[in-house]
Amino acid sequence: MMAHKLAPLLHVLRQSHALAGKQDIADTAAVLGPAENEAVRLGDDCAAIPDGDGYLLLASEGFQDSFVRSMPWFAGYSGVMVNVSDIAAMGGRPVAVVDALWSDTSETATSILTGLHDGARTYGVPVVGGHTNMRSPHNSLSVAILGRAHRLLTSFDACPGEVLVAAIDLRGRWHDPYPFWDASSALCGTEEAVRLRGDIELLPAIAEDGLSRAAKDISMAGVLGTALMLAECSGIGMTITLDNIPRPEDAPMARWLSAFPSYGYLLTARPEDAETIMARFRERDIAASVIGWCNDTRRLDITWADERETFWDLARKPLMGFAP
Repeated sequence: MMAHKLAPLLHVLRQSHALAGKQDIADTAAVLGPAENEAVRLGDDCAAIPDGDGYLLLASEGFQDSFVRSMPWFAGYSGVMVNVSDIAAMGGRPVAVVDALWSDTSETATSILTGLHDGARTYGVPVVGGHTNMRSPHNSLSVAILGRAHRLLTSFDACPGEVLVAAIDLRGRWHDPYPFWDASSALCGTEEAVRLRGDIELLPAIAEDGLSRAAKDISMAGVLGTALMLAECSGIGMTITLDNIPRPEDAPMARWLSAFPSYGYLLTARPEDAETIMARFRERDIAASVIGWCNDTRRLDITWADERETFWDLARKPLMGFAP
């Protein structure tokens, strides 16, 4: 790598629309205020509601009109896929989903609902209800999910001294023109689809075996944005080495750091547990590596070859505003 490439790369990522969207969360939280139940903490991938000997997990995802209009089937499929990922990132297993759909024609609605049905069948999660409007001037979709966890992975329990592990399924393809790395939908309707359920099961098993307490699924904010959210919620800092991030051979670094993978997670762990965690992913042909260390600086520092730069200083500039 030629010198002086890291600073311009990080500048572009800081100005990204996806990261700006995460900053907007602070405005939403200011209006809604803290949850009345102190056990439910804002900033996680799901709300974790204490229930019996575990937790009910509740999450939802919404999709923009442009995406739903251009890729109606994939939007429906993604409604299940990304929600299941949120449940897994909390150490849970999905129970059921509901959807809210607006479409301008019944044909468009059919395509969206077919994708939703196919995603539900692929991940073994039933669609149990929702809202449908086929006489709308726009096409929009929102999907909510209910799950259950016995032991949580959270955004609030990463600690200085732990390592940061990235696990990403690289057996996918770009879903142009969007920054989606899709290692899921091609398996829909095939005998290999059952593999996806086993891959999701890795996260709750890791939680229940006490190998990790903190995780997030890699979101539209990419690897660095997701790590930043995890660091903010836990009140810590991190140093990440870009060369260690699992990446397809032909994916440029800038594009990959902006990617939203269908299966991608960041987990923190004690150094002595990292190899066990990574071995579980690798046994299922999912790439996994230690990409960084957690510290107490409250900065996200990045190294690439012989360069080092600070991506974000949370002590000076919060992201979502959910620091402890």
